[in-house]
Amino acid sequence: MTALFRYPDQAQLKRVVPKARIYDTAGASTALKDRFVKELDQIIWAYKLAPETVRLPATKQVPEIQVFRLTLKTAELHQDVLRAIDRAIPFPLIFELRRNGQIQVAAARKRPSEADNAKWVLVGDHLRSEWCPEETERTALPVSLNLGGLYDQLLTALMPIAPVAEEDIDARLERLEAIKAKEREISQLQAKLKRETQFNIKMTLHGQLQEAQKAFDHLKKPE
Repeated sequence: MTALFRYPDQAQLKRVVPKARIYDTAGASTALKDRFVKELDQIIWAYKLAPETVRLPATKQVPEIQVFRLTLKTAELHQDVLRAIDRAIPFPLIFELRRNGQIQVAAARKRPSEADNAKWVLVGDHLRSEWCPEETERTALPVSLNLGGLYDQLLTALMPIAPVAEEDIDARLERLEAIKAKEREISQLQAKLKRETQFNIKMTLHGQLQEAQKAFDHLKKPE
């Protein structure tokens, strides 16, 4: 599934969002403000996906979805900049990052805080698609019963793992985080194995590496 979707014309806004407004609302540090200035050229509030613009009912978890287009000055945009924008905007966000004729889609799972309904909580890191040419053909929005279902599908399109039967979006994100953790463990064990000279320790590390690889394979393709 592609992550680059064609949003309806009636949802289009094209409003410029001042960077200062974002980092002031997010309580950004001086270092983070510098990142905004050095890495980000412009923030455009491109689309508002809401009941009146996409003809889907809202849910308590997803009353609206906003699509922001970010024009970059640099090759990459730091994760902290995306997190700051998400903290400043009290709705789920889909980002379209643009640089030198290329586009990348990014988003993090976002939900209302259980302690304070006025606040939103980010769940995990931002998922990102591969960079592709801006002229890449977009696909129609997924068919959904409501905005919550649409949001889940937009996030699923960014996930590098296939969904498993009876696995909801939060369980899939947890599995993705576990896969990343297991990848780090495997890399660390491989590095230790390469440095180690004692045979008995090498054999122990080799066994640990095999177990970690088995766990990794199971997480990637659960039975």
